[in-house]
Amino acid sequence: MAATKNNNGLIVSFGEMLIDFVPTVSGVSLAEAPGFLKAAGGAPANVAIAVTRLGGNAAFVGKLGDDEFGHMLAGILKDNGVSADGVNFDKGARTALAFVTLRADGEREFMFYRNPSADMLLTPDELNLELIRSAKVFHYGSISLIVEPCRSAHLKAMEVAKDAGALLSYDPNLRLPLWPSADEARKQIMSIWDKADVIKVSDVELEFLTGSNKIDDESAMSLWHDNLKLLLVTLGEKGCRYYTKNFRGAVDAYHVKAVDTTGAGDSFVGALLCKIVDDHSIIEDEGRLKEVLKYACACGAITTTKKGAIPALPTHSQVLTILN
Repeated sequence: MAATKNNNGLIVSFGEMLIDFVPTVSGVSLAEAPGFLKAAGGAPANVAIAVTRLGGNAAFVGKLGDDEFGHMLAGILKDNGVSADGVNFDKGARTALAFVTLRADGEREFMFYRNPSADMLLTPDELNLELIRSAKVFHYGSISLIVEPCRSAHLKAMEVAKDAGALLSYDPNLRLPLWPSADEARKQIMSIWDKADVIKVSDVELEFLTGSNKIDDESAMSLWHDNLKLLLVTLGEKGCRYYTKNFRGAVDAYHVKAVDTTGAGDSFVGALLCKIVDDHSIIEDEGRLKEVLKYACACGAITTTKKGAIPALPTHSQVLTILN
């Protein structure tokens, strides 16, 4: 289906979209893998598709290579009802690739081909500002902060969205191999920290950013900033913790047989954003927020039961099945 304009508020997701090459066999190294299947990936793109899969309204902003893979990815966005009005194509650079190792426990390791890839070459002048200004929620990660000119494009897009009244949503989505060093990753991820209204980190990212091996309230609250409305820490099969100005708590996970954790966090974020886009006050109402987070945890859980991110993202009716 083409990108349909439904009446829900628009969620604009900014950053990278790439091709993951996923081994046909789990639990082997890249060298031992007999073959690979290509799968669309890139956290911000996954979030946009997670939103439309649940009936929401989403657009993706980023740059792809003017190559077969780039046009394939733009096609996947459109087929999933995501607006590609903010997508640019680069004539000189290729679409990014990542080779993914699926360990026996469903966790992943990555090897990236980006030297430089098209997503890194998005310039501030190429931004579709009209689209960004129409966002009710503007979502982004940190991979787009690694190099110029994409970094400047990211900062400008964030500023334009904020000035237009959007809720800013940040999932750092740490991919250490892409950064020059761990220190640089920490510094740049934190450089835009106080701009976000909603931040979601995983337990691993919490440890990385705080330098503490404790995953507790004190550690999480050390990441709090005055403009923040909601801080979320996802704990895999242990569910998630939430922190706001006035309350904090935890939501349990749904127990499923995990095959591939790819996209679970993106699915969680997409579900959350989809539920709050038209009513930001949900964040201030613990009862309603908890219901939304249960829904988001269910989405994340379902996404782990199938290989690949995008094919595994659930529909609203699939989520209701697990909730009931």
